[in-house]
Amino acid sequence: MRSILVTGASGQLGRGVIGHLLNTIPATRVIAFVRDAEKVQDLSAKGVGVRIGSYDDPASLLRAFQGVDTLFFISGSDIEKRVPQHKNVVEAAKQAGVRHVVYTSFQRKNTTAASPIAFVAEAYLRTEEWLRASGMTYTFLKNTLYMDMLPMFIGDQVLQTGTVYLPAGNGRGAYLTRADMAEIGARVLLTPGHENKEYDVTGESSVTLADIVALIGAASGKKIQYVSPSADEFKKTLRGAGVPEVTVNIVTAFSVAIGQGEFEKTNPAVSTLLGRAPVSVAQYLKTVYGGAAK
Repeated sequence: MRSILVTGASGQLGRGVIGHLLNTIPATRVIAFVRDAEKVQDLSAKGVGVRIGSYDDPASLLRAFQGVDTLFFISGSDIEKRVPQHKNVVEAAKQAGVRHVVYTSFQRKNTTAASPIAFVAEAYLRTEEWLRASGMTYTFLKNTLYMDMLPMFIGDQVLQTGTVYLPAGNGRGAYLTRADMAEIGARVLLTPGHENKEYDVTGESSVTLADIVALIGAASGKKIQYVSPSADEFKKTLRGAGVPEVTVNIVTAFSVAIGQGEFEKTNPAVSTLLGRAPVSVAQYLKTVYGGAAK
């Protein structure tokens, strides 16, 4: 009986994938890979196998991947360590005899060092190269930005300040919810014909920050404006507000990338992957900000 191991199983994406798998196949075929077993006790109680390890520990990966047919490989969250961590995962999977790897990669337009998010892109691009050369079959899910991240970029005081302040210009983004990405991941794991294929996991349409601001205004019943400063001005403002430098750099980089169209690509076939229409930005923002309407 073929088994599926999902890494990052205690995170939102991993849990979402496992949840959809359990709707279709027996829990005995599903394995959750985590660093802390206590975080997935609920999955264990359902019969899901649990294996402990870390992307930093090749031996733990090799043990965890024994007997695994298909690996759902969720990218690590530690940007500084991600390149060697991903190398460890690919090597361990190959040594353990994993047949197929479904890898959560990222949507991109500019793969050169000139990209504002080149520091993030490196690990994804190298991991794809390693998987292509590994001899294992693979599927790359080139995920766009999580729609769920929009409130973080916009700021939790937007309804009080009435302003969205980001250096994203008129760039467009084809956002998709993490939940829809998880469902697509599970469908790819459960259906044949995805070997050595790459999918743009994006929204079917794109929006600008000005569009998003208008949608927030419509959902909340409040007047919201969009201000797009220069990247330097934006950084200066955030630093003046005491925002940590790491956060300043990451938010600026992704905002500038949005402005440059890094995430503008749409995939009109994503409904086919998902089996239904994806959640739209308008629908999502209404659920987040609709309760503020008077």
